[in-house]
Amino acid sequence: MTPDLDVACQLSVLVSDPQSPRLPESLDALAASGYRRVVLPPFDAGAVDMPRLRALLADRGLAPIAMAIQLPDADVAAEDPATRAAGAALLRQSLALAVALGADQLNGVPYGLFGPPRGITGTAAFARSAAAVGRIADEAQEQGVAMVFEVLNRYETSAVNTARRAMDYVDASGSAHLGIHLDTFHMAIEESDIADAVRLALPRLRYLELGQSGRGALSGGAIDIPGIVRDALDAGYQGRWGVEAFSRSVLAPEGADGLSIWRDVYDDGVELARDAMRVVRAGWATSTVGRRASRMSRITST
Repeated sequence: MTPDLDVACQLSVLVSDPQSPRLPESLDALAASGYRRVVLPPFDAGAVDMPRLRALLADRGLAPIAMAIQLPDADVAAEDPATRAAGAALLRQSLALAVALGADQLNGVPYGLFGPPRGITGTAAFARSAAAVGRIADEAQEQGVAMVFEVLNRYETSAVNTARRAMDYVDASGSAHLGIHLDTFHMAIEESDIADAVRLALPRLRYLELGQSGRGALSGGAIDIPGIVRDALDAGYQGRWGVEAFSRSVLAPEGADGLSIWRDVYDDGVELARDAMRVVRAGWATSTVGRRASRMSRITST
């Protein structure tokens, strides 16, 4: 039987950006594979036909998830007040984009700069960032959007690397609405036990993203993706799931460079997305909820 799981796929698995001429066929493939949502990479709203993009998604029954970022001159963690104000303005711009798309979730890295850290994130910067993001998370909630921040590995930020640190950030934000996004690719680097990390973040975990060690197919790599799905479901996780993979042949050169994707891990994003859904469903099938649903299905069919 087909599990009732709310799974999103990162658009960059299949095409480089929302302007790709292959966007319609890519969305068709995701919908046919059972995905409910598409995570859109950061993009310039002025360069994209927003009504068309929204219609393409809606026509296929796919809901968008938008992303927020910060920039060197727009960073809520910065010491300079003008840079912090610009960072908050950029987050509100991302929120407005999410609303315009009809998205009810805003993912990304709203708490600071993405990229090789230049040093440790100090206590003051952590507090400044959390307070600003917490305020905007409350504003987002009022507009029907959940703000969810991603926990990254040590090579991409020094601010929030673990589930424990993410829970500290939520506490520092003062917001009852700010959610956590965990990603198995990053967790495999930073966490001693992924299942424990999921359980720790569970009260605020809103998005659990599945990414393999080599950034390629979920069915091949060092991370036990089906086991993580099983353990999360058994722990009581009922939130959304994500699928993420990156290949240099799919991404734009600047995007590949920014993510340190130096090789062609895969060539066919559609097949990767299909394979990922099979892996997610395999994990569900071995979980308590999956086994119970299968038993009930057999009983009702007899």
